[in-house]
Amino acid sequence: MFSVRLIEHPLPTTERDVDGLIAWLIDTLALVRKRGEATADHGRAGSVHRLLRDHLIGRPEQSWDAQMLADELAQMPASLNHHLARLVETGLIGFTNEGKGWRKYYLRGGSLSNAVAYLQQHSRLLLQQRFEFINQRWNRSGEPLPVELPQEEGAPFSLGLVDHRPINDGSEGDLLSHWMNDFGLLGERPGGEIKADSLSVRLFSTLLERNLPLSLDEAAELHGGQKARVGRILERFRATGMVERVPRTDRLNTALWTAMTTQHQRRGEDWMLKKGGFQRLLNEAQQSVLLKTLAKGKLSIEDVSKHLSTVEARDQMLLLNLLGGRLPMGYRMAGGSSSAVQQRVQDRLDRVLRRMVRVAGLLDEALSNSQPNE
Repeated sequence: MFSVRLIEHPLPTTERDVDGLIAWLIDTLALVRKRGEATADHGRAGSVHRLLRDHLIGRPEQSWDAQMLADELAQMPASLNHHLARLVETGLIGFTNEGKGWRKYYLRGGSLSNAVAYLQQHSRLLLQQRFEFINQRWNRSGEPLPVELPQEEGAPFSLGLVDHRPINDGSEGDLLSHWMNDFGLLGERPGGEIKADSLSVRLFSTLLERNLPLSLDEAAELHGGQKARVGRILERFRATGMVERVPRTDRLNTALWTAMTTQHQRRGEDWMLKKGGFQRLLNEAQQSVLLKTLAKGKLSIEDVSKHLSTVEARDQMLLLNLLGGRLPMGYRMAGGSSSAVQQRVQDRLDRVLRRMVRVAGLLDEALSNSQPNE
């Protein structure tokens, strides 16, 4: 079964350091849960690192059985088999059965570049096939916000890709929760989140149906749970590229009302006219009616919406900025359609895969150059 988890990392700064390139590959494929940041070698003396450097990648023309590798690496066979199984699932490593209960493991394609090419093609095809499931669950119309502000990607890209398979009998999850788990939306160890009615599944279902961005306070009110936990779940969704975090421009009138009432109480009319943007962005009639209503303490959100209806949305955003206000943030699916979300994820996946192709080529070159010196 093909199963891989990809985490985006910057390209390594060196092109000839074999250890650095292999460490980057291990990090990108999440082959080690926690890298040895506290150690002097940053995990380079670890069993997975040595397994790849000295055997599977370092000697692509050979095949190795688990007992040979266990002896070479001074590892318990059970621990080594776990690492080998993970590598086989990524598609980089293959094996043959020798008929005596032993498997011979080898680098697929005879070079790391060929092995990564296999992983690249399989990942793209798998993403396309498995995203068809979301088409059936998609209920958003994709209506844009009054003002769409471009947002940086923010969270580092992290995506799981697993072959489709039947759900085991007795599983507490449903099709959606298992789909989410395969894509890494439930985290490395889903635990109770695999249940069909878990908080993660309910939040994702809401995003599939909701046009407006979902803020943390709304999510906590709808589904319960602490805002901190809800925020961590939504950020995990965001890391996959399927969900984005955007300013709630649909709450622009509310934000303007809050900023106007606050600054009027703190600084008065003169400040609002000169530094708060009233004279710069509003006509005299708008200035007068808003300030008079503020002075009476009767300004409402509806008044703000009514009197600023002729002001362009981007000018309203500028006014909010001059008044020292800010818009709340919300989470939504990263596209108006499931195909748009798929393309967004595909683009970020391709970026990681291109880096893997580059690193594989550098490793093949570095290892081939080192062979005559051995």
